[in-house]
Amino acid sequence: MLRLAEVVQRFQSHLPPLPPPVNKVCQQLLACRTAALGGFQLRCGECGEEVPLYHACRNRHCPRCQQQASEQWQQRELANVVPAPYFHLVFTLPHELNGWVRLHPAVVYHALFRSVWDTLNTLGHDPKRLNGQLGMTAVLHTWGQNLSQHVHLHCLIPGGALDAAQQWHPAKSTYLFPIRVLSRLFRGKLVSRLREAAEDGQLPRVTHPGEVKQLLGQLMRKDWVVYAKPCLHKAETVVKYLARYTRKIAISESRLLGITDETVSFRYHDYRDGQQKVMTLAGDEFLRRFLQHVLPAGFLRIRHYGWLANACRKTRLPQVREAIARYAPTLPMVADKPMEAIARFDGIPCPCCKTGMMRVRYPLPPQRLEYG
Repeated sequence: MLRLAEVVQRFQSHLPPLPPPVNKVCQQLLACRTAALGGFQLRCGECGEEVPLYHACRNRHCPRCQQQASEQWQQRELANVVPAPYFHLVFTLPHELNGWVRLHPAVVYHALFRSVWDTLNTLGHDPKRLNGQLGMTAVLHTWGQNLSQHVHLHCLIPGGALDAAQQWHPAKSTYLFPIRVLSRLFRGKLVSRLREAAEDGQLPRVTHPGEVKQLLGQLMRKDWVVYAKPCLHKAETVVKYLARYTRKIAISESRLLGITDETVSFRYHDYRDGQQKVMTLAGDEFLRRFLQHVLPAGFLRIRHYGWLANACRKTRLPQVREAIARYAPTLPMVADKPMEAIARFDGIPCPCCKTGMMRVRYPLPPQRLEYG
């Protein structure tokens, strides 16, 4: 399988100097599972065959380090599922704001998270709708299938709200809330938050005279995209469904098809006609597109809100389950399932003799590697 590190190694020198956080990601991708990170020397107890096993970089932008992280996340989140239908909503940032994202990504991303939650929280507390507090898990994605800039927020929401009297109010619609209402309220809240950010000096690199007023006014005159999927019911399905989005990166290595001295080819899904297609880009353009999705250092791309928020989940989750049980006692309760311990490494089957086990003989210290 073609590795993303090969693309980085071949074409990084074709790009202008990268910001330090982005350059750090490139170096970690190059070092992942190589002697640069050190590891262990394994030896088969049957045939004596020896092979090195190198450490992973564990960078959240590395396609080779996400499988185990996704499995661990699933184990943790299964304990937070409640016996209620779940709704998947996607809020998309208008492409007119992509320029601001490139200039001030953290400010715009924070505004997106806050505006989406304010929208859903407002509708959830509306006495004519659910009249209570929602729970939500939100995951930020910044890419489209062809690696273009496409900023959107995936939200998984249990279908109901808990009121002040500890009563459960189930969702009244198969799409949680009307799409047009969501779209217009989301638009108003995000535009308002971005205007406040500009007035507070949080967008200093937006320097064209009148740009803030003109662009935000233009955005208020167009319809914004909010997408909702019908509900899911089974707990394991809900967690696996969300796990597909939590640990996803801009492109997986299974989609890389070929690399030459000048180009990179990859497979993508065209949602306009539902077809799988192949795109070939100049190598530096492919790498530029990939690196534009590197998140600001320390930025949290997975966040929990409402009664699923980290600060109150431990006490609120049992209250939600009890309220659901009183409302619909026939629904099965979801027992708390603690995270399973990761099994201690005890060797791997020997690829040479096929009968023995290769176990750690001694550690390998990191080595300094030169990348051409």
